[in-house]
Amino acid sequence: MRAAFAAVALVLGLVTGSSVQAQTPGEVAVGSVLREATMRGLNGPDQKLSAFRGKPLIINVWASWCPPCIAEMGSLERLAWSELGEQFTVIGISTDDHPEAAKGFLRKSKATLNHYIDRQLELENMLGANRLPLTLLVDAKGRVLSKIVGAREWDGPQAMALIRSTFRIQTATPSLLKK
Repeated sequence: MRAAFAAVALVLGLVTGSSVQAQTPGEVAVGSVLREATMRGLNGPDQKLSAFRGKPLIINVWASWCPPCIAEMGSLERLAWSELGEQFTVIGISTDDHPEAAKGFLRKSKATLNHYIDRQLELENMLGANRLPLTLLVDAKGRVLSKIVGAREWDGPQAMALIRSTFRIQTATPSLLKK
């Protein structure tokens, strides 16, 4: 009887979607290391994902047709150029089907961060971008520490506290004044 009840509960859980989230094909889970991938540059040269190892990395996955993605882009720029942003690298990855659309948005927004475009869903699937925007916090060794779905004010106090905590960045302590 317990086995039948457990089977019914499992089926109901799958049907209602409670606490079950579909993964994208080949998705790298939180705690795992990102695989190598070559990213096609939108506003700079092509780059291998592994080129960003050695320093924590924030990867923002976006699309030019996604209003929440567009809304958070300015805060990502400000974060990257802030004092805290010196501790990590911020890059963007567009899931647009057409590079021209993504490049047009980057020109319009005067983006200074390095942005890349996905090829044949390789990065979209590996990063788990079944909803946008998606932001990943990745450690210096390429291990995914966190995945955040939805727009944030990335240069705001809550997001900056999340980043400090996830990357274990110590807040600067005031130096002692000399007499």
